[in-house]
Amino acid sequence: MNWLLAMCGAMVGAPVRYLTDRAVQKRHDTVFPWGTFTVNVIACPILGLLSGAVTAGAASSQRLLLGTGLCGALTTYSTFSYETLRPAEGGARFFAAANVVASVVAGLGAAFVGVSFAETLWA
Repeated sequence: MNWLLAMCGAMVGAPVRYLTDRAVQKRHDTVFPWGTFTVNVIACPILGLLSGAVTAGAASSQRLLLGTGLCGALTTYSTFSYETLRPAEGGARFFAAANVVASVVAGLGAAFVGVSFAETLWA
């Protein structure tokens, strides 16, 4: 049953990632990978909220559906890596560095917001 929960979440997360990435990137004609940045940052508060809920004992099987499945398929470290190397190799090192810094800062900040919200809800 666990694998089925993870699979169902991934079946939603992967197409949402692809469609969101394409929609966001289409609106921004720049070297910066706004689409991947957006999906990665969107998943961080979801995973933070879920982690806080699990810690508080308010969630268990949801971690497989939402955490492993949805957030696992929604986020993409490999694409982040590729979209950081590609501009760096093309001479746009500022965009590559900005992608790394912005992704880490925004992702950690969003995860912190999710955990803080969970602590407020279930503390």
